[in-house]
Amino acid sequence: MSSNVPKLPQIEIERLVRIALEEDLGLAGDLTSDAAIDGNALARAAFVARADGVLAGIEFAREAVRVLDSAAQFDVRMLDGTSLKRGDVVAEVQGNARALLAAERNALNFLTHLSGVATLTRRYVDAVSGTQARIAATRKTLPGLRAAQKWAVRVGGGDAHRYGLFDAVLLKDNHLAACGSIATAVARARAHAGHMASVACEVDRLDQLDEALAAGVDVVLLDNMDPPTLAEAVKRTAGRAVTEASGGVSLDTVRAIAEAGVDVISVGRITHSAPSLDLALDWRD
Repeated sequence: MSSNVPKLPQIEIERLVRIALEEDLGLAGDLTSDAAIDGNALARAAFVARADGVLAGIEFAREAVRVLDSAAQFDVRMLDGTSLKRGDVVAEVQGNARALLAAERNALNFLTHLSGVATLTRRYVDAVSGTQARIAATRKTLPGLRAAQKWAVRVGGGDAHRYGLFDAVLLKDNHLAACGSIATAVARARAHAGHMASVACEVDRLDQLDEALAAGVDVVLLDNMDPPTLAEAVKRTAGRAVTEASGGVSLDTVRAIAEAGVDVISVGRITHSAPSLDLALDWRD
């Protein structure tokens, strides 16, 4: 793993893996493996990349095996954040055959999904290389998997953005409609949230931007603006707030958005729509 990517807390890995295994094994366990495989049989297998991408989630695979066979030997060959090529061996494992077969799908579910998030994030990061823009995740995550998905974004070189509703104020269009004005919404947010919480405001017009800046926001979320309008928004902001572009961001449009001079580009699809990266568990015996 790259030194600037924090590890996901082990307690979170254990929690998610146990939920997945409990869901899969139910009350009866792996009926197929228990019926077909000798309980004392040992086996060797390897986690192998079937496509190019960025690895994320190897510790989830290790934990899935460990829970079902605490004596299994799990040898990591490639670290999270590593660029994969088709055919790369990510890890080798040796242990109880029934346990390996029961752990296989859940280990791969985490590996393929999180690697897919990291891979798509890396594509966006590479697309804006040479600009000042950072690629950030949003709260558009799969229920229950937010910590893991946002971590995978970090592995891919992106930023996690705010984690949830509790760690930053983000005044969006419906908040503003309910409050009646940007100035009122910002003033109420400042009074309630305290000096440690940043206040961001979503705007989709330049006159709204002017109002948000006058109200003293820390971040302006520039929603669904085309590149020329974004460039004008950055000019008007003049460093008084962080500028973040959102909405309508794709690999085809992200470079032009970045070249408008924004500080951050938030991309929901890197979490909610990332395609899985193809990895497999290949039996060696």
